[in-house]
Amino acid sequence: MSILITHNPATGRELASYEAHDEAGVDQALADVHAASAVWRDTPLDQRLALLRGVGKLLTERKERYAALITAEMGKPITESLGEIGKCAWNCEVVADLAPEWLADHEIASGASRSWLSYEPLGVVFAVMPWNFPFWQVLRFACAALAAGNAALLKHSPDVTGCALAIEELFAGAGAPKGLFRSLVVAAEDVPAVSHRVVEDPRVAAVTLTGSERAGSSIAAVAGASVKKSVLELGGSDPFVVLADADVAAAAATAVKARFNNTGQSCVCAKRFIVHEDVADEFIERFVADVAKLRLGDPTDPATTIGPMARADLRDGILRQIRQSLAQGARLVVGGHAVEGPGSFVEPTVLDGVEPGMAVFVEETFGPVSAVTRARDDNHAVELANDTTFGLGASVWGSAEHALAVGRRIRSGALFVNAMVASDPRLPFGGTGRSGYGRELSAEGVREFTNVRTMVVA
Repeated sequence: MSILITHNPATGRELASYEAHDEAGVDQALADVHAASAVWRDTPLDQRLALLRGVGKLLTERKERYAALITAEMGKPITESLGEIGKCAWNCEVVADLAPEWLADHEIASGASRSWLSYEPLGVVFAVMPWNFPFWQVLRFACAALAAGNAALLKHSPDVTGCALAIEELFAGAGAPKGLFRSLVVAAEDVPAVSHRVVEDPRVAAVTLTGSERAGSSIAAVAGASVKKSVLELGGSDPFVVLADADVAAAAATAVKARFNNTGQSCVCAKRFIVHEDVADEFIERFVADVAKLRLGDPTDPATTIGPMARADLRDGILRQIRQSLAQGARLVVGGHAVEGPGSFVEPTVLDGVEPGMAVFVEETFGPVSAVTRARDDNHAVELANDTTFGLGASVWGSAEHALAVGRRIRSGALFVNAMVASDPRLPFGGTGRSGYGRELSAEGVREFTNVRTMVVA
């Protein structure tokens, strides 16, 4: 049996060890969740939503415990970890409040005496989730899946195994029937084989993945071969566009949060700052001044705003992107180096003079580095923003109508005008292009895990 060990990225020290599920353990989990799905699909909606309210209540009661676990396992600053737990509790309440409307029969006028759409559960939803928001990513899928009458089987990142098991315990503590929500413990080297096996299993009806392009394409291929519904939320290289008529001070202040939230380890963090050349110098001056106010250090300290990267290999990857971009002609404004000592810390970094083709422009930068590119005019800004295979979010700053008009020309799953891109339980979330397909959150997210059934009475 494989042993999985988690580490604290702020210190490099071992946190805990876990026995991974062997083949029999995986099969038992599948059997448990499949049996639970048969009962849960017939459980009245008000009872299903009462479970979500109970989960939200426990999240609030245990927020310090869960936040500390997030910070220990993946290095998120403790204030952000507390915010993540609070957002999960809010999501539980939003789904519980609005799902009766979202899942209600939808009447359709036709030639029949009555015709309507009915939203019916699929069965077991298998979720492959990442480490960067270890509770939020899971709760946003689980609330939708369970509200719709499905059961949930989670394969979380091995880096946050403690969080995965805590979430299983959370649902059980809120009164979930045995097997309704299960977490698989899988060693990193076994993840591809186990995930493929689970997707192919006839007891699994659908799969959702948040993660890398490579993982998404692999899982989607297996799901497609098995003719199973899949939802993918993959990477992003979101443009943050500052037009000539923008409030530069407001844009620069927001840009710091948009880039460095979660130490830049978020798919919807702003990655590429495309700034009109007329205001670029002012933007960079203000942006760098605000970056200097960030406090890098111990993520358990409430004053810390930049924690470690989640793993040493991720730190090494972002440093490689910085070095390569500098060699390609980018200019280092601030930062650019690893922090000496224990842990996987990288200085908050700003690069100017970034052009298409450079590593930090072409690749997703999943860490604390900002790439600033200067645009000649609106058309050039749109061209630069769309010069990516990704299409998750876009933020555009300028007079409202002007920014909206420019933003409509940018390819993305979400457009935020004079605001940073963020997820909200009431709004659908997802991307286009290499950022994936399908939607999470809102009515669209809940309905992703249903059979939209046409009903006709002559």
